[in-house]
Amino acid sequence: MQGVLRDLLIALAIVVAVWFLAVATLMILGRGSAARELATLIPNLVGLFRGLLGDPRVPRRTKAWIVFAIAWVVSPVDLFPEFLPIVGPLDDAIVAGLVLRHVIKRTDRSVVFEHWRGDPATLRWISGEGGSRS
Repeated sequence: MQGVLRDLLIALAIVVAVWFLAVATLMILGRGSAARELATLIPNLVGLFRGLLGDPRVPRRTKAWIVFAIAWVVSPVDLFPEFLPIVGPLDDAIVAGLVLRHVIKRTDRSVVFEHWRGDPATLRWISGEGGSRS
């Protein structure tokens, strides 16, 4: 049990370090708005999913997919272990992205954008709709 906890802490430290490095790189490159969006992406996604789960306008099947995505991301069992650089968190990101696209396709866009706390251009970019990320 202690080894698993140690591995999880190492994985978390790696993810946080890569995240900070990406934000810092964007800041150094003069892309402050992109850095700000990256820094707040996870809290924005959590807020979006929480808001959509409580919204009666979101179809039940879509809510079931949101619950699946949340369970997948928080599950300690992963397709690739989290401590592997880059590919570790990749399966979580792919599942979250696919579910987010499903949500956007199956739910009225105005409802999704109503619950999004970040820059609307970021949500448009994530959904593949376009929107410049400069």
